[in-house]
Amino acid sequence: MHLKYESQLREPLVYGDKTYKQVTEDIVRPIEAKPTKLWYVGFYIAVALLMFGVYSVYREVTYGIGEWNLNKTVGWGWDITNFVWWVGIGHAGTLISAILLLFRQGWRTGVNRAAEAMTIFAVMCAGQFPIFHMGRVWMAFFVLPYPNSRGPLWVNFNSPLLWDVFAISTYFTVSLLFWYSGLIPDFATVRDRAFTKLRKRLYGIASFGWTGSTKHWQRHESLSLVLAGLSTPLVLSVHTIVSFDFATSVIPGWHTTIFPPYFVAGAIFSGFAMVQTLMIIVRKVFAMEDYVTIGHIEAMNKVIVLTGSIVGIAYLTELFMGWYSQNKYEGYTFWYSRAYLFSPYGWSYWGMMACNVLSPQIFWFRKMRRNIFVTFFMSIIVNIGMWFERFVIIVTSLYRDYLPSSWSVYYSPTIWEIGFYAGTFGLFFTCFFLFAKYFPVIAIAEIKYVLKTTGEGYKNQMANIEEQKLEEFVHEHAHH
Repeated sequence: MHLKYESQLREPLVYGDKTYKQVTEDIVRPIEAKPTKLWYVGFYIAVALLMFGVYSVYREVTYGIGEWNLNKTVGWGWDITNFVWWVGIGHAGTLISAILLLFRQGWRTGVNRAAEAMTIFAVMCAGQFPIFHMGRVWMAFFVLPYPNSRGPLWVNFNSPLLWDVFAISTYFTVSLLFWYSGLIPDFATVRDRAFTKLRKRLYGIASFGWTGSTKHWQRHESLSLVLAGLSTPLVLSVHTIVSFDFATSVIPGWHTTIFPPYFVAGAIFSGFAMVQTLMIIVRKVFAMEDYVTIGHIEAMNKVIVLTGSIVGIAYLTELFMGWYSQNKYEGYTFWYSRAYLFSPYGWSYWGMMACNVLSPQIFWFRKMRRNIFVTFFMSIIVNIGMWFERFVIIVTSLYRDYLPSSWSVYYSPTIWEIGFYAGTFGLFFTCFFLFAKYFPVIAIAEIKYVLKTTGEGYKNQMANIEEQKLEEFVHEHAHH
């Protein structure tokens, strides 16, 4: 029998005996209903944070970068730490969408839409830090290499900071196209169900006249595969290039060749943790437990324990090379500035080790991987640990340079640096709340695609068919 089916040992990706109509109803319901009180509370908190961030940026632009506590030794501080952190969070979305699409992993369908949106909002947050770090933000266009009237004054093509501009803008563009192209069939579904002229018109414009014809689906499939193919190398290249900001320098603690793979693993690690945080909230608030299942959460936890272990190996390799190289400056950075608990920043290094290396090992136990509370708590712990990692890399390598007279006693951020960071959280969650309210959080078309093979009802039907004798099956289906 040429019937496509999945092993009965695998749990369904969609719980409940769902029909196509029920799938549409469940996912579109939050868009058609009025926002809940909880949504309003969250949205207003996010907007308040965003406003504080806008004021913090206004202070920095008006009074100069002296508003930030960047002294002569620590020239990169809190803001570049946050830049790398946000870029890292933006990695899981494209990974879940692109690489898992190419490998035909069915479990991506429940989480890919929110993960892609998270990518776009995280990259929007990340991009602001280098721009405002320039100080004279009105000169930001100088980073764009275009024919100009500035004579011989061109961008430095040898600088990894310029490669960042290309990598992140390309990544943002491709991720945006990938996310939006996936939304088009779902916008058409919302348009066809719209009960007011305005909604019908707005969702009609957003869906580009999608009719669901075979030709439209054929083009949609082709575009998805092309964009997935483009996105896959971008997942590797973007954080590799961010790591070159450090690895191409001569500062002890930075110029290590392990940075590119270790940054990519760390980015996927923190990105998956953020997806977990958001999806657990979304499945609870919008009652999507049938679509974002325990199986989805367990699969993502497996990725977290794998990438967390890779990051742990990278930390230990760095320590080993700090000792094995017999370079006293490297040794000082790794063994005194970082690993020595009683050094000024020893607490941040051991906080990083505890959050990123030790805590994810709990996911070796199946019971823990499938526990919602443990997963939610761990997802936050991992992102705190990954923030510590970026802080450790930047500050512990800079606060002691070759000239003791210029040593920074202690670097701590000002209220305006903290405000800028809080403001990016405000921007991220403002965008995410609006996305969750007006866009389908789960890809309706893609859930329907996997429903035939991995829906609970269909798997039960298939189990009954498998028990039939061949003669009975042929007799029953002969009229087809």
